[in-house]
Amino acid sequence: MLKNLLLLTLVLAATLSVSAQKKPVAKPATRKVTTTQAGSPLLRNLVDSASYGIGLSEARFLQQQGLHQLNPQMVAKAMEDVFNNRKPLLDEYQANNAVMTCISQAQQVKVRPAIEAGQKFLAENAKRPGVKTTASGLQYEVLKEGTGVRPQATDSVVCHYKGSLLDGNVFDDSYSRGEPVTFKLDQVIKGWTEALQLMPVGSKYKLYIPYQLAYGTQDNGPIPGGSTLVFEVELLDVKKP
Repeated sequence: MLKNLLLLTLVLAATLSVSAQKKPVAKPATRKVTTTQAGSPLLRNLVDSASYGIGLSEARFLQQQGLHQLNPQMVAKAMEDVFNNRKPLLDEYQANNAVMTCISQAQQVKVRPAIEAGQKFLAENAKRPGVKTTASGLQYEVLKEGTGVRPQATDSVVCHYKGSLLDGNVFDDSYSRGEPVTFKLDQVIKGWTEALQLMPVGSKYKLYIPYQLAYGTQDNGPIPGGSTLVFEVELLDVKKP
């Protein structure tokens, strides 16, 4: 993971390095792809085009992680040092640590609005009649109380559910697919593991799961990092291991 992130950061310099040197890395006979406004070639060969494509891809990846600022000169120097077999300014551990720290700080800034919105929502939601809050911060309300057994963390459960963000956007819905889902209770997000053990079979609860009991600060498909999640969950059956 750390090596890959470092590689993604360094590979971003492919196009920057070419631009900084003001000459192509190689001169294969390829057609001109595009030109500057002044009419001089910008992408002069396949290496230029591939370098620019790599830069686009990796810059967008880093931007998705919340990283919006790099020093292009240092990125280019890192590439040049590697290509010219020079001793790098940082060893592998130092480089990985710097990359991870920078991305982590950027992600914290990126997810802060979602975290603050979730905290505000949960504080108000806790005041509503019927909403219960556990020691972990999980909130739930009973829509229907069943009479069956309660699952344990090692059990598998059969559930129908609908999950949404605080703005009401639904990101997953077993009801719309027309069939329930079976999964091991110790292999899902912490909020589900805790909540389902409170539910007797036949119950339907509404869960309000803070980000630290859900997917943390990482984006997960349609779920932005730092999101508080809302689920309606119906426990249909419990299967012992």
